[in-house]
Amino acid sequence: MWGCIKIQPPKFQGEYLMMKKKKFQYQPFILLAPAILIVILIIGYPVVRAVVLSLYKYDLTNLQDVKFVGLQNYIDIFTKDPAFWPAFKNTVIWVSVTVISQLLLSLLLANILNNFFIGRGIVRSVVLIPWVTPCVLISLMWAWIFNGNYGVMNEILQKLHLINENVAWIAQPNTALWIQILAMIWQGIPFFTIMILAAMQSVPRELYESASVDGASRIKQYFYITIPGIASTIVSTVMIRLIWVFNNVDIIYTMTGGGPGYSSLTLSVYTYLQAQKSMKFGYGSAVAIIGAVFMSIVIFIYLRITREQGGMIDK
Repeated sequence: MWGCIKIQPPKFQGEYLMMKKKKFQYQPFILLAPAILIVILIIGYPVVRAVVLSLYKYDLTNLQDVKFVGLQNYIDIFTKDPAFWPAFKNTVIWVSVTVISQLLLSLLLANILNNFFIGRGIVRSVVLIPWVTPCVLISLMWAWIFNGNYGVMNEILQKLHLINENVAWIAQPNTALWIQILAMIWQGIPFFTIMILAAMQSVPRELYESASVDGASRIKQYFYITIPGIASTIVSTVMIRLIWVFNNVDIIYTMTGGGPGYSSLTLSVYTYLQAQKSMKFGYGSAVAIIGAVFMSIVIFIYLRITREQGGMIDK
């Protein structure tokens, strides 16, 4: 009797064998190959080339002396270069103050633009003006405002009796960087505002209505509904602005060129000065690699912290 019983194999066993017999599907990789090749050529090759150049003494003014020096460029930067550490300190101030200020001001402006008032559409359009203005023009405009001889700022402060004589704002080491930070803040606020405003408008209105019924004030609604609702947008926007502000060369180079002295020099501007002005491509590449590694660490820590805080909020 037991010999007549036929044991059926598991249902999925036949499907597994059929999948095993299927040939390797290479068509998707063929379709993706052009895009992958473009990414490698546009992004991968310049990075590899910069790393290789940083290991050479490569000076276009003396091509006969091009030679492999290993890590000597990096050693010289950290131990002998008088401009690197001031540039590093200025970069930290430049990026952190600019991005934090843009975020706080944009949160305020986006909250205002999210409410209805007469002329809101016109105001939303005017807010975009700094973002569409070329950085070089912004630099010239702010340099004119804070010019030590005929700048508007000196005239306003003198009429308010806050200063007695003209101040050379851009020519002084203790104020030059901060004037350029003001220009960069003004230029970047529209991008932050647009992103945050779009995120605010995507938050369901039912949440605010329910909170109002429960007696929550507008401040509590803002911190317990609006901020959590736009948190992911804030994280991504801050990350983008960190990279953009760090890479910006136009404003500082046009206004002061990194001076006076090293007072407004940043790593990006210093890379440009070494590679394009002094023609020291090897040394400039080493500075660029150090800056890229520094920003990668900052972005990694930032994403790690925001992810952990996001997990705590979800819990």
